[in-house]
Amino acid sequence: MSSNTFGKLFAVTTFGESHGPAIGCVIDGCPPGIGIAPEDFRRDLERRATGRTRHTSQRREADEVEILSGVYEGRTTGTPIGLLIRNTDPRSKDYARIAEQFRPGHADYAYWQKYGIRDPRGGGRSSARETTMRVAAAVIAKKWLAEKFGVRVQGYLSQLGGIVPRGIDLSVVEDNPFFWPDAQQVAELERYMDALRKSGDSVGARVDVVATGVPPGWGEPVYGKLDGELAAALMSINAVKGVEIGDGFASVAQKGSEHRDRMTPQGFASNHAGGVLGGISTGQPLRCSVAFKPTSSLRLPVEGLDVHGNVVDVVTTGRHDPCVGIRATPICEAMVALVLIDQALRHRAQCGDVGTVAPRIPGQIHG
Repeated sequence: MSSNTFGKLFAVTTFGESHGPAIGCVIDGCPPGIGIAPEDFRRDLERRATGRTRHTSQRREADEVEILSGVYEGRTTGTPIGLLIRNTDPRSKDYARIAEQFRPGHADYAYWQKYGIRDPRGGGRSSARETTMRVAAAVIAKKWLAEKFGVRVQGYLSQLGGIVPRGIDLSVVEDNPFFWPDAQQVAELERYMDALRKSGDSVGARVDVVATGVPPGWGEPVYGKLDGELAAALMSINAVKGVEIGDGFASVAQKGSEHRDRMTPQGFASNHAGGVLGGISTGQPLRCSVAFKPTSSLRLPVEGLDVHGNVVDVVTTGRHDPCVGIRATPICEAMVALVLIDQALRHRAQCGDVGTVAPRIPGQIHG
């Protein structure tokens, strides 16, 4: 298996390269009857896109979705959905110099060792351009989850380099180019990124995702655990080096008396577990955190090797993100939504007749 397909019942296969003629995906197993039109994809694709602010790569793609199949008169038919996006702004000449070099910190060497050949233009298949189709597929997933269960998936940037939010207000996340939850800090982030970009360097970031409205019972022990599949899905995103569910690594320093989420008739008293116990959703808000490494596409020279094993100076020119995490929020949301729709369909297939089981503990204490 070449592993370009994600999901079991809601299966998404992506194809295409960063500088090829197009990228696309095929969604198999989508429930019929979901209302969908090309304009429905625009918002999330614009949220993910480069070139919208000075703080990301200046590549400017139209990202217009063509629906090739699986939709008739504005509704999904249950047959495979084909989505295509033409690449309109590649600049392959920027990569001519590094066609025979291995960029440190990139997938160049690993792809060379695996396939014996690689597409050096923008990283080819290893480019974050591929994630465009994950976001497109998740537009359908988000819509179904919201309509059937009231599930809402929202992400935000929770750390940029050494800067963390002083407060969390999700209502302001969409009002700034950083997906930052503290409006008072946006100017600080602007100054930080301007200085970073001028220096020619890059920095890492952290993205948090919260899914609310997830009912209890989703997840398949022991090898299809909800948190296990979330971790795998989020780790599949370019530049991700760590994933936490709930308190994650902070759990190491906690006592059991603190970490356990006490249950009351009014709801769970806390959510250190992040909404998952034993690999199954509890009905609490689902919480994930994702760590992104700093990009290695830098104009600062570094010693490296070429395909002949010779020592060379590697300098990456072209259009690159000084922080890939800035536009990763919709990508992380997409992978969470794709996991949730797949798990929801699998739960319905096996346990749809179980229904609501008493007692049903509210996901969290309100008030």
